[in-house]
Amino acid sequence: MPANLTFEALQGAVATGEIDTVLTCIADMQGRLMGKRFHAAHFVDGGHDETHGCDYLLATDIEMVTVPGYAASSWERGYGDYVHKPDLATLRLVPWLPGTAMVMCDVLDHHTHEEVPHAPRAVLKRQVARAREMGFDAMFATELEFFLFEKSFDALWDEGYRELQTLGRYNLDYAIMGTTKEETVMRAIRNGLYGAGIPVENSKGEAEAGQEEINVRYSDALDTADMHAIVKTGCKEIANAHGRACTFMAKYATDRAGSSSHVHQSLWKGGTPAFFDPDAPHGMSATMKSYLAGLLEHAAATTCFLAPYVNSYKRFTEGLFAPTKAVWSTDNRTAGYRVCGEGTKAVRVECRVGGADLNPYLALAGQLAAGLDGIERGLELEPELSGDMYQAQDAREVPRTLRDAAEAMAGSAMLRAAMGDEVIDHYHRAALWEISEADRVVTDWDVKRGFERA
Repeated sequence: MPANLTFEALQGAVATGEIDTVLTCIADMQGRLMGKRFHAAHFVDGGHDETHGCDYLLATDIEMVTVPGYAASSWERGYGDYVHKPDLATLRLVPWLPGTAMVMCDVLDHHTHEEVPHAPRAVLKRQVARAREMGFDAMFATELEFFLFEKSFDALWDEGYRELQTLGRYNLDYAIMGTTKEETVMRAIRNGLYGAGIPVENSKGEAEAGQEEINVRYSDALDTADMHAIVKTGCKEIANAHGRACTFMAKYATDRAGSSSHVHQSLWKGGTPAFFDPDAPHGMSATMKSYLAGLLEHAAATTCFLAPYVNSYKRFTEGLFAPTKAVWSTDNRTAGYRVCGEGTKAVRVECRVGGADLNPYLALAGQLAAGLDGIERGLELEPELSGDMYQAQDAREVPRTLRDAAEAMAGSAMLRAAMGDEVIDHYHRAALWEISEADRVVTDWDVKRGFERA
């Protein structure tokens, strides 16, 4: 679905005073929106051509630390500027912020005006272009889960996140009455996002106390990634406006289920679903089988893009609907790769590995790169597994640590060929920094376990 504001409509809204602020947003390495707030009059008068931002926005960790060891951005290189080039096709209203519109930007080299290769949006655009060269349109949807809390972000920060009481007190999976108590926030989220041109389908209670899910209609890969990033920002901003907080951490508490971002994916060709063959088992075409075979062969290598933090791997717990086996099965939520819509034109692959903390541009790019490799090489799909995949013996495992996933990514010839060495080296460095920080920091668990007894 295209964004809901043309440049001409923006000019009119600025002239009447309806819009006074335009957000120019890039996606950073973590998939967060970074940028500037333009006075709308300046934006329409010429600011829409380009703006600039420090190149460290694509070389910091989640706490905005200037991480050493990047080839593209460093103290030695002076932390110069990148160009932020507004993609005017992504202009949209931001109904939950007064008088505000927003636009997504591509990140360009300041000197050459070529796209910066490790910018997340550029990484995905490269794989989308590759699919189109093969005659395919890549269609995706992401399901986002998150937890909604009683207190505000500032209150929880000031308390050191000690009293994390969710708004819902018990499992509200699909429950209508229980989720009615959360409707003040969730209704505002649905309507706010829909008013921003994001085709929200529904929200629901998820399978843990205080957990929510929001679903947005499938679209082309780049639009889906843009919408995913905006949905996360919108949920946080709208919750905050209501004095609440929400988290997209993969696993916020040991005794709670994690939050996922399942990635639904299919290829279309000439307006026809390329994954569908009515005469084949499950309706899976040869194209779909080879695509899925590519996902499975490269499952370990792409996990780092689906689970980018040390915390991400604490979600992979048996019996809590997060997969531990990178295998495929039909309509089976214990498998890492689930075939949905079997026998219909909606037949597709649902990757269940990703957590809600993923960067959507990198996650979709990794999936698309792996699937296209399967098609290019004509890979044959391994036999389907059925039953409880948690108990499957000798089945392909989802990497259990970021260290394992990062090394698989760094060693993947397929990813290096598809994305470029500079991209893989850049995100490998990010993973190594995350690991080193986790190894260095003393946690509450360390203190509680060893303070008296060590």
